Amino acid sequence: MRVLPFHPSSVFTAPVLIIRFVKRILSGSFNMYQRVARSLLTAMLSLVILMLCSRCKQETTGHASNDIREEQPRKLHYAQGFTVRYDGNKKWVEVKTPYQGATSGYTYLLLPHDEEAPIVEPGVKIIRIPLKSIVCTSTSHLPLLEYLGEESSLSGFPQTDYISSEKIRQRVDAGKVLDLGIDKSMNLEQLASLHPDLVMGYSMTSDYGQYKKMEALGVPVVINAEYLEKHPLGRAEWIKFIALFFNKEHAADSIFNSIEQLYLQTKASADTVVNKPSVLSGIVYGDAWFMPGGRNYAAQLFADAGCNYLWNEDNSTGFLELDFESVYNKANEAELWIGVGSHGSLNSLGDSDHRYKKFRAFQNGNVYTYDARKGAKGGSVYLELGYLRPDIILQDLVKIAHPQLLPDYTLYFHKRLE
Repeated sequence: MRVLPFHPSSVFTAPVLIIRFVKRILSGSFNMYQRVARSLLTAMLSLVILMLCSRCKQETTGHASNDIREEQPRKLHYAQGFTVRYDGNKKWVEVKTPYQGATSGYTYLLLPHDEEAPIVEPGVKIIRIPLKSIVCTSTSHLPLLEYLGEESSLSGFPQTDYISSEKIRQRVDAGKVLDLGIDKSMNLEQLASLHPDLVMGYSMTSDYGQYKKMEALGVPVVINAEYLEKHPLGRAEWIKFIALFFNKEHAADSIFNSIEQLYLQTKASADTVVNKPSVLSGIVYGDAWFMPGGRNYAAQLFADAGCNYLWNEDNSTGFLELDFESVYNKANEAELWIGVGSHGSLNSLGDSDHRYKKFRAFQNGNVYTYDARKGAKGGSVYLELGYLRPDIILQDLVKIAHPQLLPDYTLYFHKRLE
């Protein structure tokens, strides 16, 4: 049987034909069974008409079933630090945990410029969208702008030498992005002179003092807490957060879906391995060896790359502070040492602490840095782009741990120290 394609005009003719057909069947006198049949057919007729009308509405509007502006929360797959609820043209956004240990969050109402502001509860901050200019305070925010095609909206940044993005560096060099000084003591007069629509901030503690000063100058502040996400894809999903302020949710969805797909494909490949190399990470700062906790972002990447991170049984999400002896006793035979701060060579690492030379990974030359790429002024590409592209980090780690799985891949963020 050949099925004809649906056309919106058919919604007007189909019900008429059905009604005529039903009338012919039901004409005349009715016994009890005919009455039941008539009730059933009438119900079926109503359902068909309802379905056809709904189909017609979707076809004629072109996006009814995909409209993201619904009065319900928007689903996030990995990110746990923020929520979004649409109410017509309004977007209710909550940053649930703005800093480590926070007991309450911040709520923002994103409102179109031409819509009258409603009365809101105390503490709710109204942000007018879409943004035309923004000041960011972390290099990890910058790739989110660039991937959304909004790098030209960046008007200021603290310590622009840290910026690695070539596109944004061109804007810095052209005087289109103002250097606002040191982050925690930002030049507020210069900030106010820019009249930005928003400052995208972050906070490590409950201290909101600097941001209160900005708000007193009439500059709205929104806290971005991507760094607290435990899953690598949770951090990447914060591109959907910044997209809300530019009305670019669909673009953010597409970008994230591509990152997620490559990440999961790479993880699936690593899941097939039997032999998992043991991994050590971190170095000594002061009197303590700092390394990722067993539920840390980095530990998750090691696990997904098919590695045996030697502290994977630890339950902390932050960083461990351990004495050298305990690390050495557990990891002196580790096959790989990944993540050694800013050291760019084995000599630099060994000279900083002669005890490092005792580790098997050091002796075999299996020490890797994530700082293979630097910006024009020395900024770390990894610390700027890595949060958004965990798929690339994962490919790097799989290449290091299981090179046979990615024979044609070249390390991007990481490199072996020589």
